[in-house]
Amino acid sequence: MSSETSTPYTPASTSTTVAGNETVSLADEIKKYDTAKLIEYLQGQKNLELSETAIKILEKEELNGGDFFDLTQEELERHGMKLGPAKRLVKFAKECKEKKLRSFSSYKTKKELSEVLRKYGIDSNEITKIPPFEPEPVEIDDEDEELEQCITEIKRRMGIIGSATGRNEAVRCEYISPILYASIYIAKRITKKGITMDPQFEVVGEEASGRVDYAIKKVIDVVNEELIAITEGKQKDLVAGFMQNIMQLESSHHTNTRKRKASVAFDDEFDYLYGIVTTASDWYFLMYTPERIYCSKDDYHIALNEKIMKDDAELRRGVKKVMGVIVGLLKDRVEVDDSPDSKRARTKKFIKE
Repeated sequence: MSSETSTPYTPASTSTTVAGNETVSLADEIKKYDTAKLIEYLQGQKNLELSETAIKILEKEELNGGDFFDLTQEELERHGMKLGPAKRLVKFAKECKEKKLRSFSSYKTKKELSEVLRKYGIDSNEITKIPPFEPEPVEIDDEDEELEQCITEIKRRMGIIGSATGRNEAVRCEYISPILYASIYIAKRITKKGITMDPQFEVVGEEASGRVDYAIKKVIDVVNEELIAITEGKQKDLVAGFMQNIMQLESSHHTNTRKRKASVAFDDEFDYLYGIVTTASDWYFLMYTPERIYCSKDDYHIALNEKIMKDDAELRRGVKKVMGVIVGLLKDRVEVDDSPDSKRARTKKFIKE
């Protein structure tokens, strides 16, 4: 993607983890962590088997991600850490330096799509072969205040920056964001649950990393959030958009799993997240599980051209339909019980195979 279109709100500025690089080491990502995030990450690595005593030593010494890779086994033992965890931490640090992560934006070709889909039981390089799921949309009232605000914001943008047709990703994201914000406000109002959105949020997985355009999160408590939906905005290349969104969802699942292991761990790592791939005009919805991925099959289109300035009826119909799906997905995901069994049962009601 060209850096010429980069703005704080465009995917082009954030798709690679390090500007110009297709891969970075896991160590490069961990070096960015403060003490709390480093400890959370290490607690999520089950092979490290860190005890409370080992964690407290890391906390007491206020080690951050940059410090972690300078540690020696002797230093850890000198500060009271047992031989076992000290050896495992030093070995893990070495492995992190050697492990390469791909940027989400580096997934582009049909061959790579075939490799990504094969991990989820789909022997094809066509996005049309992704099995279907049927979202349960929420009916949005014609006079809903958030819908009205969204329509107003879209028309304001249209009057200033013009049609999204043929435009770059920065322009398209200007039309995506008001739809997401309005949907989140409605979902929060309906569910009485905490939901936040973090544009340009950095996600680190087992194979890939980078910033996602919009990360939507469920608020668990004052300090903890869980990723529940990831949006990828594209100019036109939907094959790359699907592939990148799947890798973003996979990495988000790994992020959620690490967080749970650092607090309340389940033996079963089943979870599910929703993905949104959109050009602002066309919208597609994914449901991700560790075993399979699914795609909505209905047509979701929003008219984003100058005609809406005189007659916004078609715009309103499209926005209502898309928002209804997004609100339904968020409502489902924030209301489901945290247990893997509950989540597995919930996904089955949407799968049509």
